[in-house]
Amino acid sequence: MHSVQDIRDHLRALGANALHEQRVLRLWAQAKPQDSGRRPLASFMPTAVREALPALTQTLTGLVTLREQHPGQDGSARLLVGLQDGQTVESVLLPRDGLCVSSQVGCAVGCVFCMTGREGLIRQVGSAEIVAQVALARTLRPVKKVVFMGMGEPSHNLDAVMEAIDLLGMVGNIGHKNLVFSTVGDARVFERLPQGRVKPALALSLHTTRADLRAQLLPRAPRFDPQDLVEAGEVYARATGYPIQYQWTLIEGVNDSDEEIEGIVRLLKDKYALMNMIPYNAVPDLPYARPSWERAAEIARTLHRRGVLTKLRQSAGQDVDGGCGQLRARDVVQREQRVHMHPHPRVNAPAI
Repeated sequence: MHSVQDIRDHLRALGANALHEQRVLRLWAQAKPQDSGRRPLASFMPTAVREALPALTQTLTGLVTLREQHPGQDGSARLLVGLQDGQTVESVLLPRDGLCVSSQVGCAVGCVFCMTGREGLIRQVGSAEIVAQVALARTLRPVKKVVFMGMGEPSHNLDAVMEAIDLLGMVGNIGHKNLVFSTVGDARVFERLPQGRVKPALALSLHTTRADLRAQLLPRAPRFDPQDLVEAGEVYARATGYPIQYQWTLIEGVNDSDEEIEGIVRLLKDKYALMNMIPYNAVPDLPYARPSWERAAEIARTLHRRGVLTKLRQSAGQDVDGGCGQLRARDVVQREQRVHMHPHPRVNAPAI
């Protein structure tokens, strides 16, 4: 039962109508017991559905498990979340009731500065598994904003992500503008997002204003020229009434030059946009470094003075060595080490 549609189909097979489905999905997404409410279940829920609820609740709760939790000094907490097949993803509890969720195990884009992209795409995360990350997080603290900025590229798992966004926005008690779809840019995003009942806010990973450098940093991303990406984003921003959040991972000596500052001003001045500038979260074995906070602050102030609304943000989990993908990478290494230390005996192995 990895998709929301699987859950709906199961409920319908038991005799549930649309209102029964909505109630079950609403309480699950909000991490509330299925017997919540003033009216007893027997007064409105079909017997077959009511009797199946304990087993269904157990199934939904078991979609994800909390493997590790790493609190940060900034109020965030990085979570290593186990899936039923033994794979893991990461979620991040953010300050001010936010949550960052993963939409894929691994990622196919291969951003050169990202740990997640190093292992490629392993599998898609189902829409129910995405919602289950939210339900799990809500057992730990309130969640009022969900950002699809964890492991994976949401546009490469578009049907599942859109199904999760629809549920969270319609019955999951998340404001539509507080659902943030983060992408490197894909033509399908600009086609599909406006068609949904829930139109999320959009975050576009820009990282550079130079098309040649962007192709190097995001080697398997669609070949969007930065100017074309911004123009497509502006159309969506004006249609939804939400500013586009442009993501810029600030890397020392790569995209922190005065030339890039001029490029940002050229692209974003007078646009309905917010620049989120995030100093690089150092990853072992990768040849990139974060600039000094003073340099980052200087860039943000310069952009602000020149008409580009800019926020300088810390990447959550700096103090726990928890850049996106690092918890999963450490878990994979530790599991491999355990297998090597305690290999399973070979039974009836063929003679060589």
